[in-house]
Amino acid sequence: MPFWNHGLDENPAMGWRAIRVSFDRPALLRQQLRALIQASVDLDLHVMFPMIAEVEEFHYARELLYRELQREREVRGTAPRQVKVGAMLEVPALLWQLDRLLREVDFLSIGTNDLFQFLFASDRGNFRISERYDCLSPVLLNLLRTVIAQCREANVPVGLCGEMAAQPLDAMALVGIGFRSLSVSPPAVGAIKMMIRSLDLAALGRYLDQICAGPQASLREKLKSFAQDHGIIV
Repeated sequence: MPFWNHGLDENPAMGWRAIRVSFDRPALLRQQLRALIQASVDLDLHVMFPMIAEVEEFHYARELLYRELQREREVRGTAPRQVKVGAMLEVPALLWQLDRLLREVDFLSIGTNDLFQFLFASDRGNFRISERYDCLSPVLLNLLRTVIAQCREANVPVGLCGEMAAQPLDAMALVGIGFRSLSVSPPAVGAIKMMIRSLDLAALGRYLDQICAGPQASLREKLKSFAQDHGIIV
């Protein structure tokens, strides 16, 4: 907010942002949660907390949500029909707490923008290195496959959002490794739908099983060739 001087972060992407602000300004988050609850009376409400680095942070945020739900019932006698609470996986530290987290959340979303830059220690806003690492690398795709498998085992729905999901070739790889829910901006929906409707998912899955085991730094050119050979619109 322009009127809120919260100091200078040398690295804002890893600084005082998202859920971290709420640790020091809980009233701000409670006001936001209160508005969501009041706007969702007799409707289904899904609340996702971003930038979670430890399971305890999710507990803290969820407790504030539960307090506001209780307040709404006591003060107004109303509430959403159903409330589901999830987390955004974008901090790598959460990967080693995933078993615990999946016992707590109703759904999980993977934020590729931050997860990618934190995983490779590569500032996506730095023109010198923004294209040095490719999100279509076996490292990232195999990591995402592992997360999908854990979510399936825990019966927790998992989706993915970020710039990666909005690029047809990248989205093709994401669908091929098992994602069935992608969040993209409206202008990207048409291209992603055309790509999905033009592919053979079983053949793509088998191909990704083969190439994800290789030593390459990027699978982009191989996936481009696969798409061209199989008539996939990317």
